[in-house]
Amino acid sequence: MPSRDFKRTDRVGAELRRELGLLVHAAVRDHGLPSSSVSDVEVTRDLDFASVWVTALIPEQSKELVKALNELAGEFRRELSRSMRIRRVPELRFKYDDSVDKGERIEKLLRESGDVPTAAPDAEDE
Repeated sequence: MPSRDFKRTDRVGAELRRELGLLVHAAVRDHGLPSSSVSDVEVTRDLDFASVWVTALIPEQSKELVKALNELAGEFRRELSRSMRIRRVPELRFKYDDSVDKGERIEKLLRESGDVPTAAPDAEDE
């Protein structure tokens, strides 16, 4: 019997990421939260909990964003229970994804050291 490429937790996580992206976008607009996006959702094997990783456009506002989203988690879960075809929606825990910030910091350090060229036109454009 061939092995499955995607586990159920991966499929549920992908569906949650799509649905939560829309809900978070609406919450940002309705509640005046800092601009953000859902970067990933990790679901436990028993589907009881989901870690929702978010990024903020302005990293300094990340703590405020995560706190507000965790307060709205119950409302998001209720909306997900209406829109998803799943018996039990996992409990949502929002966390800040700082990988983008770290990547930008590393790129800046490399640029300052001279190891990475700045945005130069390609040879094809000339």
